[in-house]
Amino acid sequence: MVVPVLFAGATVAAVMTLPHFLPRAANSAAGPAPLPADLSRLPPPERPALTIGSPKLLSPRETRARYAPVLRRVNAVRAPAADAAPIAPLELETPEGTTNIVLVVADRRRPDGLWVRVRLPVLPNNQTGWVPRGALGGYAFVHTHLVVDRARFVATLFEDGRKVFEAPIGIGTPASPTPAGEFYIRDRLDGFGDPFYGPVAFGTSARSAVLTDWPGGGFIGVHGTNQPDLVPGRISHGCVRMRNADILRLSRRMPVGTPVTIR
Repeated sequence: MVVPVLFAGATVAAVMTLPHFLPRAANSAAGPAPLPADLSRLPPPERPALTIGSPKLLSPRETRARYAPVLRRVNAVRAPAADAAPIAPLELETPEGTTNIVLVVADRRRPDGLWVRVRLPVLPNNQTGWVPRGALGGYAFVHTHLVVDRARFVATLFEDGRKVFEAPIGIGTPASPTPAGEFYIRDRLDGFGDPFYGPVAFGTSARSAVLTDWPGGGFIGVHGTNQPDLVPGRISHGCVRMRNADILRLSRRMPVGTPVTIR
């Protein structure tokens, strides 16, 4: 008999073997049939069969970025304590209907459990907040980091500190600038009916400070364009635009959860 067991975000199988099938009772009045005599000679099972250790903080020398999905609606707060002042709620889904993830930047063990500090997709930009570790799912790790240089109109992707991609970009106009700061890739979308966004778009945790009434709250994207002759330049409402061939190249190297620095 194989019993699925959920452990640390993965499904493993615990296998239990009996030497005989247990006999069925002849009828309810007679009660259950006695166990075969040889079962009494089986050695006692090992206990515990599975031991789950206590959580451990990651090493401060860890160089990979880590993110986790939001498992339950929770308020991010200003300090790692249940009575700390709230900053903003974290929902289970993004405005695009994808699983909401948060980039984890620190953790701290407290008397009431483990807390983690995460980047928040809220205005004003560049905020972080604390949530109980139990409100998030298992960690995933990424080795990539996207750097958007607004002065040079260039986006560069690094993998373990090594440059693996670079391309010219379009950014926001002076009236609707691309915000600066530390963010992360929240989701990836494709299959657009409108060629304006190109073949692939990445949603970030950055938000426009002037387009707050846009659907979904004015989140900044990294996407293609059907007007490649405008790249590079200040051409958008705040999003980072690339030529379609470049966004396709980037999409093969940059996973969801990648940290983003806009400078």
